[in-house]
Amino acid sequence: MIALLIGSALSLVLALVGTPLFIKLLVRRGYGQFIRDDGPTSHHTKRGTPTMGGAVIVAAVIASYLLTHLVEWMISPSHTGPTASGWVLLLLMGGMGLVGFADDFLKISNQRSLGLRAWQKIVLQGIVGVAFAILALNFPNEAGRTPASMKISFVRDIPWLDLAFAGTVLGAILFVIWSNLIVTGATNGVNLTDGLDGLAAGASVMVFAAYMLMGIWQFNQTCGSVKVPGEVCYEVRDPLDLALLAGTLMGALVGFLWWNTSPAKIFMGDTGSLAIGGAVAGFAILSRTELLLVVLAGLFVLISMSVIIQVAYFKLSGGKRVFKMAPLQHHFELKGWAEVTVVVRFWIIAGLCVAAGLGIFYAEWVVGL
Repeated sequence: MIALLIGSALSLVLALVGTPLFIKLLVRRGYGQFIRDDGPTSHHTKRGTPTMGGAVIVAAVIASYLLTHLVEWMISPSHTGPTASGWVLLLLMGGMGLVGFADDFLKISNQRSLGLRAWQKIVLQGIVGVAFAILALNFPNEAGRTPASMKISFVRDIPWLDLAFAGTVLGAILFVIWSNLIVTGATNGVNLTDGLDGLAAGASVMVFAAYMLMGIWQFNQTCGSVKVPGEVCYEVRDPLDLALLAGTLMGALVGFLWWNTSPAKIFMGDTGSLAIGGAVAGFAILSRTELLLVVLAGLFVLISMSVIIQVAYFKLSGGKRVFKMAPLQHHFELKGWAEVTVVVRFWIIAGLCVAAGLGIFYAEWVVGL
């Protein structure tokens, strides 16, 4: 548990100190944000604000995670170091961050608010997602558990929703598809939420706090422990290491939020939103809580649905709109809400969703006793 405190504190300090240094570098190079012309007019004052701040978040998480394991090894030479679950999650987060970085860099280089073409982003995200899914089905530990499972999960694996019902190979293919659906949904959800100062960062802190708590709980209730009844144990390969990574993400985001809150001195850009979305999806898959993600990340789901509803209704009605503007946060801005008001109220919604998800997680365990 001390490792959780070390990792979280390290990432907090690294992001808190590293972000202003990165801001100076971006300003010196002229790497500023370009604003959509069709967006709220109040956003035009943000033009030129440094972007790609997600690079600091990713760097702080990776550095603090590895440094924490180094400290643990120095204290106890028998410490085995980073786990398979940790490595594949870092691959997913870092890979998505690189896709976002390419998108941000093209926007800056081309002096416009559009970066990678849609098909390019889909292909690159797909490559990262497939690599993650394949690796997550490998590396069994001494108990035979791999980072991910071919069973679809809610609070734990659901035995009768096994994707390997038609064989191992077909099951693996179905899992890759299922995994990429989760990754695509999560990355798009965070990306769409990242439209107001501090909104995505603050909401993500709450989600990662939930995964940290769940990881600790799963570690204490691991299957195979003589203290845990078989009906309520968790078949998660590396729950405590996942909790460590969730803690480092939480710390890095809090440090970044210090500079990203209104008025933002830096934006996370697609570099940050895609990396965070990838991490959220990775936690859902590796902690065997895939369907629970819909509740835990309820704000991201709500904002994504507002875009889907807006686009679908626009096409079906011949040009009419349900919202003044999508994503949903901009609808309330155009209704006259101040940006800070929208952010805080949406944080409240995010907190309620996380509380509901944790409640369901714990209630399922209680009922199973």
